[in-house]
Amino acid sequence: MITGTTRFTPILAHPCRHVRTPGVFNAECAARGIDMVMVPLDVPPAGLAATVQALRGVANLAGMVVTIPHKGAVAALCDRLTGAAEMLGVCNIIRREADGSLTGAMFDGEGFVAGLRQEGYEPAGKSVLLAGAGGAAAGLAHALAAARVDRLTLTNRSPDKAEALASDLRAAFPGVSIGAGPADPAGYDLAVNGTSLGMHEGDALPFDPARLSPGTLVAEVVMQPDVTPLLTAAAARGCKVHKGVHMITAQVRLLVDFLA
Repeated sequence: MITGTTRFTPILAHPCRHVRTPGVFNAECAARGIDMVMVPLDVPPAGLAATVQALRGVANLAGMVVTIPHKGAVAALCDRLTGAAEMLGVCNIIRREADGSLTGAMFDGEGFVAGLRQEGYEPAGKSVLLAGAGGAAAGLAHALAAARVDRLTLTNRSPDKAEALASDLRAAFPGVSIGAGPADPAGYDLAVNGTSLGMHEGDALPFDPARLSPGTLVAEVVMQPDVTPLLTAAAARGCKVHKGVHMITAQVRLLVDFLA
């Protein structure tokens, strides 16, 4: 029940029709007896800064969860960043402190790795192809390296962006082989779509499913649709698949903990 004591946590997205986090977040809060509620806000990029600034003044604002396309831009609007967000310059959650200042953090990667483990897959020691170098993908790359994968290859439409991220991660995780490379999933243990491709009808695939090895696990960050064209194509190749929804169901506990 929403009352005068309920704390408010919007999720900032554009568009917001793909968002599935509020249902999972609100169920977690209800199960834990936490008086906090999430609703989606459709915020176009041009209105992001004004929206964040206005929300600073809401005394019962617990914080903001942030998704596509704002994870990079919103980091610059925070007063401080912590954890992976500080290194990567992206965040997917902001906590409003008592003085109205904003602390940004990044839990996409931790949630993704936790989701893999929750489904019985241990990424340590595996070879991984990750498509993307933007906000979510950067978080995934950081967490996969922290989980001690053996080899991590980043592939992106802008190779320079992938190489810059790989360079930063190599410095932070010298024990992991990290580099930029082509979008060829052949021979990898785990192939991950860390982009928004698959969210909209007619999107290109992040890599060619015909190049997948039969033993590869193919994972998504896209949550809507539940089964993306990539996962459908991968399953047709005989690969096991891992849905995008697992990332948020595992991550939501971290988000609530950060705000509670």
